[in-house]
Amino acid sequence: MNKSQPQPRELLILLAGNPNSGKTSLYNWMAGARQHVGNYPGVTVEKKSAHFQHEGQRIELVDLPGVYSLLAASPEEVIARDEILAGDASVVIQVIDATNLERNLHLTAQLLEMGVPLVYALNMSDEAEANGLTFDLDLLADLLGGPVVPTNGITGAGVQDLLNVALERAADPTPAHGRVPYGYDIENAVRAVAQGFEGDDAVSARRRAIALLDGIPDPHAPPHAVSSAKRAMERLERRGGRPLDVQLAEARYGFALGVATEASRTPAHYVRRDRTMRLDSIFLHRIWGLPIFIGLMWIVFNLVFTLGDPPMRWIESSLFWLRTNIMTVWPDTVAPLFRSLLVDGVISGVGGVISFLPNILLLFLAIAFLEDSGYMARVAFLMDRVMHKMGLHGKSFIPMLIGLGCTVPAIMATRTLENKRDRLTTILVTPFVSCGARLTIYALLIPAFFAPRWRGWVLWGIYLTGILTAVGVARLLRGTLFRGDSAPFVMELPPFRWPTWRSVGIHMWDRAWMYLQKAGTIILAISILLWALGSFPKRTEFTRDYAAEIAATADPEIAEELANLEQAEALEYTAIGRIGKFLEPVIRPLGFDWRVGTALVGAFAAKEVFVAQLGIVFSLGAADESSDSLRETLQREYTPLQGLAMMLFCLLSAPCMATIVVTRRETNSWGWALGMLFGMTFIAWACTFLVYQAGLFILTGSI
Repeated sequence: MNKSQPQPRELLILLAGNPNSGKTSLYNWMAGARQHVGNYPGVTVEKKSAHFQHEGQRIELVDLPGVYSLLAASPEEVIARDEILAGDASVVIQVIDATNLERNLHLTAQLLEMGVPLVYALNMSDEAEANGLTFDLDLLADLLGGPVVPTNGITGAGVQDLLNVALERAADPTPAHGRVPYGYDIENAVRAVAQGFEGDDAVSARRRAIALLDGIPDPHAPPHAVSSAKRAMERLERRGGRPLDVQLAEARYGFALGVATEASRTPAHYVRRDRTMRLDSIFLHRIWGLPIFIGLMWIVFNLVFTLGDPPMRWIESSLFWLRTNIMTVWPDTVAPLFRSLLVDGVISGVGGVISFLPNILLLFLAIAFLEDSGYMARVAFLMDRVMHKMGLHGKSFIPMLIGLGCTVPAIMATRTLENKRDRLTTILVTPFVSCGARLTIYALLIPAFFAPRWRGWVLWGIYLTGILTAVGVARLLRGTLFRGDSAPFVMELPPFRWPTWRSVGIHMWDRAWMYLQKAGTIILAISILLWALGSFPKRTEFTRDYAAEIAATADPEIAEELANLEQAEALEYTAIGRIGKFLEPVIRPLGFDWRVGTALVGAFAAKEVFVAQLGIVFSLGAADESSDSLRETLQREYTPLQGLAMMLFCLLSAPCMATIVVTRRETNSWGWALGMLFGMTFIAWACTFLVYQAGLFILTGSI
């Protein structure tokens, strides 16, 4: 192509639709984006975009938050409405769930008022047809004022046709010609109010007039238009006997019902979502619903250890082989500092974290399967009853579920909560839910201190403890700082679907890749820093002449013990040893020594660093390359009660620095962020103190 020839401008395509309509699945197919897809409402809480080419045309595709309305009553509705009204979009694609046509068309009624070019993706049309629904696509397109393309977000069928139609529509950017019939009286009022917007075109004036009549403030509206709308509202409400916004909503639902009735055919024998109804009778049972969920989680946690143990040990063996061979071929007299950095800092630190990748993969494989099947939405519904009794909103359970992966996006997902008290409460308690980073700690400590038959139970108990703590703290907050009624919980339950391996694989790979990126960047940098703190300053004088004592003894076990004592004394003299010694009086009642204290300091940057730091500390203190693995060393140095105390403290303390930063951003207050940090630290210390001291009393009869 001639360089002087102008490049075609990039088209902006917006993807809009109801939550759980399959919008994000289509986004992934269209853009090839590896974005998380979950079969529950609220996966996308802010717009996300991708750039790509189709038929030689550069395209920016924006995935807007899933919304049921454009009345700007929630943060996601504000994002979607403002992006559409910005006027930059070449075309807007509305994704419509064919199995819920009438409900989805309520959003269509509002999109038609926006005056934008529209294309409709009739998603899940194959599922609707399998259940007996058929559609007259030509009639549907005529009624909606834009082309309709059948698609399948699971298989990607129809995606190329949808892009082709979108490009054709963008070439002729006339607004969709469909319109909601509001009736004679309301239409007269709309025309009268629209006349006040003299500088606007007809479509914009009509939209702004309808918004004023709907009770939506317009700070830029001319005063005479506002007063005209106020008079019309009073007149129409007296005549209709109910609020005008209700009359407008009834008209939109009437439009949706009419279009759905005209354009779809339902056989007389059709029973909608029969399979889903049967499964709901089991999973949503008032008595057995929660026990089934608890049992499924127990199975998941057992599989994490049962299936993850062999590959985890393969990785550990490979790292041990690598470490041993490096120490064998690299004499400790040649560049000893860099030798120690590579072996003790990088391999023992970052390598120790990477060894738990199989457990991470298995956990998120299971969670992705439960999410994409539609089961997790049922869990949120089940938990609503429990959470309302504890003062927490049922919708808060969705961010808590996201928190199983990472607390940062979980806190961002609280934007779906309209009530400020509910949102603040959820932000402050979500970090108690155990994130994926903490799983590395459990994967290290549980096999070190507990027999195989108890490992699944311990992991299940740790996760359950986090959830119960979150609920308990929420109850305390709602009874003190955030008094008031919670908003009612309204959530659509999607149909049960068999997840595709592509969707589950994307979810699992995304988490694995994020984990590896973190290990290769943040954790690597922190591991090097902690290695440096654990290596300097060097100690030149010791309390004993270890070298002479080792040379004088003929017992290899005594010689190894003396060498370990020398290394431990040298490590205590370093910067990290001094930090640990400074913290030791505070953490000693919890069963921790100065070495665990240094790991807890590093864990504030990222929880995985707890594992990395223990690997660094004990590798620096090792006598030679034949020393035990980290798990065996921990088993020798600490008791199961101390191991349990470590897990409990890491569970209840603040997850990481990024969590504090995002809390400050989402609450716009350092007060709440620091309150979370110090509050969680106090709760973690108090609970760990009680558990450890009670355990000591039970085991030894003394504290």
